[in-house]
Amino acid sequence: MNKRYSLHHIHSADEFTFSPEEYSFFKYGDKAYAEKFAKELFDGFISGHEDILDTDQDIVVLPSPYMAIPTASNFLCFYFKKHLDFYLFQKGKKSSILSKINRNHTYTTDYGNLSFEDRKNLIANDTYYLDKDFLRGKLCIFIDDIKITGSHEFTVNKILDEYKVEADFLFMYYAELMNFDLDPKIENYFNYYAVKNVEHIANVMIRPTFQFNTRIVKYILGLDSGNFDYLTSKVKKEQMDHLLELAISNNYHLIKEYENNINTLTQTELYYGY
Repeated sequence: MNKRYSLHHIHSADEFTFSPEEYSFFKYGDKAYAEKFAKELFDGFISGHEDILDTDQDIVVLPSPYMAIPTASNFLCFYFKKHLDFYLFQKGKKSSILSKINRNHTYTTDYGNLSFEDRKNLIANDTYYLDKDFLRGKLCIFIDDIKITGSHEFTVNKILDEYKVEADFLFMYYAELMNFDLDPKIENYFNYYAVKNVEHIANVMIRPTFQFNTRIVKYILGLDSGNFDYLTSKVKKEQMDHLLELAISNNYHLIKEYENNINTLTQTELYYGY
């Protein structure tokens, strides 16, 4: 089995069945919207496809591939699992298992600005790892926030093929582009709808529901020194300390474009005696 489900279908460039504002905040680390979207996604799925979960197979849920810093879809996946597990509990079944596809590289390019071929070529340079023996015979649900060109699904299917994974696959999206006459850059229309500048980033980061993800870490590390200093003055030092830890964990200190801001974070750590 290899199926796909999406909750919202994008047919137009100016009319949507979900909130671009909420989606933008979600993409920049507001977990409250990850939780909201996950419930909507689960409720939508279960209302028309409950039969897929009527199985004796173990169920594995996987977000889009990442290295050390979770993507926004990871939080969507986490909250989806919560609703799925309660459903399985009510049916007297085993809880699902959270897993991931590991990736070994990262890039500074803004994915939302690329065509299908550019996206495919970019991620083709990456290397991925999954445990095919662990996935064998299971129902694997791959969860992502949005499907625009299909490059993510194409890549995951390619990985599953290369590893000869013998299992059932379900690709699930909060939203999916259905009108291919629309420019794929519409993804960045959603990404930046409510978060357009460093002031907006600071406002998101002071929310109690904020948590770093790959997108916001890359955004901050790519700021010019003036905007970076502005952000540092507006958020808690603990957050910038955590940012440095995340940057190192994802090998961002090896990327030239991020060098200056990581050095600034490192000097701040040394100044405070850490």
